[in-house]
Amino acid sequence: GRLVESGGGLVQAGGSMRLSCAASGMILTMNVMGWFRQAPGKQRELVATITSGGTTDYADSLKGRFTISRDNAKNTVNLQMNRLMPEDTAVYYCNAKGPFGGDYWGKGLLVTVSS
Repeated sequence: GRLVESGGGLVQAGGSMRLSCAASGMILTMNVMGWFRQAPGKQRELVATITSGGTTDYADSLKGRFTISRDNAKNTVNLQMNRLMPEDTAVYYCNAKGPFGGDYWGKGLLVTVSS
């Protein structure tokens, strides 16, 4: 199985963007799915995660602007990003943690927010 991401690209500051990720070929429901990001010259950081039960966790600085959601039946996770700012520019990575310890990463999506 692998994580297949879609979305990303260029957006103006103040705009919105939606990222999607599907756990392709994974039959079991992932325990936790989420998004991380890595800006140029910085470490990878948490954006948001969501459990199979719907419990969410967000980076404090992103609360209110970003919303994570998932479809357990499809093993997909989405990230709705609103009021984007240039500092949100980064490569966004989908992550999924399986029920038996599997830890999966997508290839990453570049999101560029122009000022």
